[in-house]
Amino acid sequence: MISFLKRRTSGVSNAKSQDTNGAASGQADLEKVDESEMGFLDHLEEFRWTLFKGMGGIVVCTIIAGIYRRWIIENILLGPKKADFITYRIFGMETTDFVLQNRTVTGQFFTDWGTALVVGMILGSPVFVYYIWKFIEPGLYPKEKQGLRFAAAFASLFFFLGICFGFFIITPLALQFFAAYQISPEIVNEFDITKYFEMITFWSLGVGILFELPVVIYFLAKLGIATPARLRKSRKYALITCLILAALFTPPDPISQILVALPLLLLYELSIWVAAVVEKRKEKELEEALA
Repeated sequence: MISFLKRRTSGVSNAKSQDTNGAASGQADLEKVDESEMGFLDHLEEFRWTLFKGMGGIVVCTIIAGIYRRWIIENILLGPKKADFITYRIFGMETTDFVLQNRTVTGQFFTDWGTALVVGMILGSPVFVYYIWKFIEPGLYPKEKQGLRFAAAFASLFFFLGICFGFFIITPLALQFFAAYQISPEIVNEFDITKYFEMITFWSLGVGILFELPVVIYFLAKLGIATPARLRKSRKYALITCLILAALFTPPDPISQILVALPLLLLYELSIWVAAVVEKRKEKELEEALA
């Protein structure tokens, strides 16, 4: 980030120096240094306000989520617990009822406001990314702007797709598995509300992060670290990794693991395609530069 700020600063100072003619050399040098230092500090101040604005968007979304938190808890947080949840109706699943309990003094309080905070962060993340983009954009070349604009949109789309997949597929399957799992009829499954909230957050946000794989590969391909040939050669290791991740994020039954591993494998194949597109563009740019 510091190097990027210096790049913007040098660009501003160079532009200003081209417009100044006829000044004494010693005084001009001092003015250029002052302009460079002021520009650098100005960019730091701008970056600070960018962070404030981005965080402000998250705070506003969190406040809105706090106002409607009871509806969010009733229809979203407690949705997978209900027998008429959309996933159960689509797949025709028979559900097992389970009881939610609060076993700590602060359990319901932190679940109540923790839900508002998590939802606010998710809804406010596009605002934060937007302000970061507005700060970075002036220091980019046109091709860089186009690439990063695509990456930002791609990242946001797949993050929300991952959250939806984690919430609507993994969460209900995992909950029903653990609700029905019983080692003795004398032991009744009663889940703690805090653990229930933590697991839903973990499954949803965790899968959302996993769905960012093509975006990560895009930047690695731009750096020349990830190549299509290398990714194709590592496909068997990717299969093992996807199965391990699926085992970590799902209950220990093969159907749930396949449901999670299959999208991850598709994302890996999409990542190979993304790396191939980046490589072709780099080759084309090199040919144009040498022509």
